[in-house]
Amino acid sequence: MSDKEQRRAEVMGRIKKGDLRLGSGAEMLGISYRQVKRVWRRYRTEGKKGLVHGNVGRRSNRAKPSEFRHGVLQLVREKYSGGVGERFGPTLAAEHLASEDGQQVDPETLRRWMLSQGLWSRERKRKAHRKRRERHPHFGELVQLDGSFEDWLEERGPGGCLMNLVDDATGTTLCRLGEQETTWAAAGVLRVWIQQQGIPQALYTDWKNVYVKQPSAQQRLRGEEPLTQFGAMCSRLGIAILAASSPQSKGRVERNHGTHQDRLIKKMRRKNICTHAAANQFLEREYLPEHNRRFARLPASPEDFHRRCPGKGRLDEIFRLETERTLGNDWVVRHENRLYQVTRQSRYAPARAKVVVCEWEDGRCEIRYRGQRLAYTEIAERPAKPAAPPAQPIRRRLPAPPKANHPWKQGYWRMRPRSRRAA
Repeated sequence: MSDKEQRRAEVMGRIKKGDLRLGSGAEMLGISYRQVKRVWRRYRTEGKKGLVHGNVGRRSNRAKPSEFRHGVLQLVREKYSGGVGERFGPTLAAEHLASEDGQQVDPETLRRWMLSQGLWSRERKRKAHRKRRERHPHFGELVQLDGSFEDWLEERGPGGCLMNLVDDATGTTLCRLGEQETTWAAAGVLRVWIQQQGIPQALYTDWKNVYVKQPSAQQRLRGEEPLTQFGAMCSRLGIAILAASSPQSKGRVERNHGTHQDRLIKKMRRKNICTHAAANQFLEREYLPEHNRRFARLPASPEDFHRRCPGKGRLDEIFRLETERTLGNDWVVRHENRLYQVTRQSRYAPARAKVVVCEWEDGRCEIRYRGQRLAYTEIAERPAKPAAPPAQPIRRRLPAPPKANHPWKQGYWRMRPRSRRAA
């Protein structure tokens, strides 16, 4: 008997003893007086067995046929099963059964079937460690950015890092797969987001050197805030960077990583994707539209906090690396162990002038002085120092030998004074 049926049996027993009236029993059970009379009639004729629902132990009228169940489980074993890290979950398996095999089955029904056959196991739920932060109310008010290193292509291709942007209010996601979590990787995925949605108000990142860095002692004394190359790009866009003190602080993007590590890897395995380019094409055309349609939600406030996307020329001016270098008296700039000969602009070279070397992802490079672009040519090789002439042996000039009447060749008696010689 269920808990509900046991409560009815207890109340009916008290009515039978005379402790309760039918009206009071109806109030305790939360049913009407007419219904409690029917329950009391079954209890008097059949006892506790009369309170058990008549469909207990019977096959449901909405149950799937046994042949259909066996066929679905066979497909799961052949196509969507495997080890703990390889097998498909019930929800993902139900999606692929519908899209690839034409078998419509509810995920919860498939979950029960897979549990009964040992094709799935319940995972232990961890206790909440911290209080979950409320979402920001506006779309574009805060976007979380992080990279996830995983064997995304398994053994079919190289490893990589999935750069992941997740809006805090809606859960809208944008991903790009690359080799490393570099400045250009973060700038590339942010630029695509800006072109699609606009400029967000703030980014929520971790403390990696790509995004933020700690100030030095001199910078603390001067009150300067150090900026990385990516931080300088965001500063030119007016985007604030907030650094999280723990992974749990940016838990929305961290949980999003777990979703991609389960669903994206298995979907790319089904597509036999082997390169980063093919993976990004699959992300853009199929995976992300479906993912956002399924998991994104409406924000609490309808206002969009994104600012208008600049033009392509302005974006090119923003998404570049800027490094300050010193222009030598010979009009040569050294950067990344390369030499650039700047065309002279005047008769005299600016002594120790500061110029800015601008670099783009495609390899283009410019040198600017006070906002003006300078013409230059790259010096292929640094001129070698002229070879020193071979060292000549030093010939010492010996003094001439003394003459015969030189005092050195005279004896002591001849060199004595005469007075002493006479004595």
